[in-house]
Amino acid sequence: MWELFSNFFRIGLFTIGGGYAMIPLIEAKVVDEKRWLEREELLDLIAVAQSCPGIFAINIGIFIGYKLKGLKGAIVTTLGTALPSFLIILAIALCFQQFRDNIYVERIFRGIRPAVVALIAAPVFKMARMAKISRYNVWIPVIATLLIWMMGVSPIYVILVAGIGGYIYGQVNDGKL
Repeated sequence: MWELFSNFFRIGLFTIGGGYAMIPLIEAKVVDEKRWLEREELLDLIAVAQSCPGIFAINIGIFIGYKLKGLKGAIVTTLGTALPSFLIILAIALCFQQFRDNIYVERIFRGIRPAVVALIAAPVFKMARMAKISRYNVWIPVIATLLIWMMGVSPIYVILVAGIGGYIYGQVNDGKL
């Protein structure tokens, strides 16, 4: 249990940018180093964690903890993932008024923002490769992104339509339709 907690605590320390920024850290620790999951299994967990209500990183931690150690493992990974953010936010809240107008702090955050974008973009490209996105099906995530971003379509509808489309595609390929 301590190993689960300490590994997810260290992952939780680097949540700058949110749960998506943690994907490379989770993958390196859980798949490459500890071999608790296979890469495809992590991709499936990411898809499920995205579609569940709640915090993405916590959802992944819950699933991994539960798979490895049941309910106690889920609780331990949840605490390990959430505790660093809680402590960091608490420290920032206590000191925020003193540093709010500090030019150096503003510059630091201005420098962190592009790095956070990269931390989020890198796992997106890696997940696309793992999901076997190719030049023949790249139109699916592109259209989904445009629908959500430019037209304001709810991601829930995009997920539902994609799931139904995937089911129909599978039925057609299996000769059942």
